[in-house]
Amino acid sequence: MVGPFPIVKLGYLALKQISKPLANALKSRAKSSPFFRNYVCMPPAQIYHWMDVNVRLKLMGMGKATHVDKLSDSMAIELGAEMLGEFILFTSASIILYMEYSRSAAKEELKEQAMLQKDLELERRLQELGLISEMQDAKIRELERTVGDLDSRNLSLASKLFGK
Repeated sequence: MVGPFPIVKLGYLALKQISKPLANALKSRAKSSPFFRNYVCMPPAQIYHWMDVNVRLKLMGMGKATHVDKLSDSMAIELGAEMLGEFILFTSASIILYMEYSRSAAKEELKEQAMLQKDLELERRLQELGLISEMQDAKIRELERTVGDLDSRNLSLASKLFGK
């Protein structure tokens, strides 16, 4: 049996496919807009460059850099725009992952609730059958007493009739 068409997964795929052109468009916009260039692209690129130089020097055992030259404006804009694009892709992938996890968790919760409901129904039915069984046992004991009374009456009647 085939389940319903996975429209949610199609939506995730669409979001993933749209995020790449969106990231590229924002990168080109960032390169051309003075605000994006000066406040969004260049500062993170310069910080990244400074951290990159210091980490590389430490890894090579040369200690910490006392002075790190800043990147040229064009290199900082290019690096910042690339970082912005990667950030957008990472964010969209994280959102997709979170949404899929939430959907999966909700689906699992529904399954668990259904199992719990089924267990409660079975317990209720078992209690109901237990009560029915107790009622039938009481009726059987009552019938046995009635049969016993009838047997004793029949014996006493037979003894009166036949004179024993």
